[in-house]
Amino acid sequence: MSKEQIKVAISMGDYNGVGVEVILKALSNPKITDFCTPCIYAAPKVISFYKKALNLHEMNLFFAKSSAQVQARKVNLITCWEEETTIQPGTPTEEAGDYAFKALERATADVKAGLMDVLVTAPLDKSTVNRVERPFSGHTEYLAEEDQAGRHMMLLVCDDLRVGLVTGHVPLKDVSSKISKERIIEAISMLNDTLRSDFGITKPRIAVLGLNPHAGDNGLLGQEEKEFILPALEEAIEAGVYAFGPFPADGFFGTEEFRKFDAVLAMYHDQGLVPFKLLGFEDGVNYTAGLSFVRTSPDHGTAYSIAGQGIAIEASLRNAIYLAVDLHKRRKEIAENGSNPLKFSMLRRERFRMDF
Repeated sequence: MSKEQIKVAISMGDYNGVGVEVILKALSNPKITDFCTPCIYAAPKVISFYKKALNLHEMNLFFAKSSAQVQARKVNLITCWEEETTIQPGTPTEEAGDYAFKALERATADVKAGLMDVLVTAPLDKSTVNRVERPFSGHTEYLAEEDQAGRHMMLLVCDDLRVGLVTGHVPLKDVSSKISKERIIEAISMLNDTLRSDFGITKPRIAVLGLNPHAGDNGLLGQEEKEFILPALEEAIEAGVYAFGPFPADGFFGTEEFRKFDAVLAMYHDQGLVPFKLLGFEDGVNYTAGLSFVRTSPDHGTAYSIAGQGIAIEASLRNAIYLAVDLHKRRKEIAENGSNPLKFSMLRRERFRMDF
């Protein structure tokens, strides 16, 4: 048994979705506390509601008012509020969105303050969290802003399949206008550095997808490949990065070309996530690359249609915990060897001619 007990902050997500259910299912196995100290950020009544619904009466949690009271080798519940709330499994509500954000805000603050080691976020509903006075477009964007991360990336991970995105939560009609040579170069650099520092791959091989059908078909179906993607690839290769493409997305995944690479860079959200979820929906993990701390989450949403029925599969949440712990350990090893895993050299920055 490892002497170090990595403290895992787990924000509960939307309590009307499957978040609390998959958290409790994943943490009901007592072996999980052999290698980490899980800390759920939620409220006692929410946890009690789902423990009863899942018939997990024998599952013991240590109730803590703050992270200072957390007990090692136990599943901890850090109380984020005590007032009554209305739990309606399967129904999106603004109240659930407010409390999902409250749990996320508290967990993020503790991780940033060094009181927790890593952050695992359960799914929430962006539409119920977003407010005029509190704009919210997603976990990735919120955490990047809180961490003041100059560069960051949504990276989906399932075993040896890793899919990164050039653009994240943006409408499809806006994708083309947000793609540029500089942005693609930045994404390739971010992905290359993450594969080396966080995943320990010395010489990553990165496949870059085209934006248009058939990767533009030599300009017949779009000019983005010629104008932005190919020049970005050429510059990345000149800088010593093993980047290849652009590949037509359909054939690339259909013929399993992805197995020849350490990661795939997609141009937009669904281009990367649709094949990823087909290949690893139950086991996949969403990792936010580029933060000063490790953050992972399951790769599924609130799943309102099955919430409260006890049938949600917890594998993705469990794998999110495993990956967070593994990445934290690797970062610590690199830091102890005198290298900052998030620091990229000025030479690399100059060769990519990035504008920060």
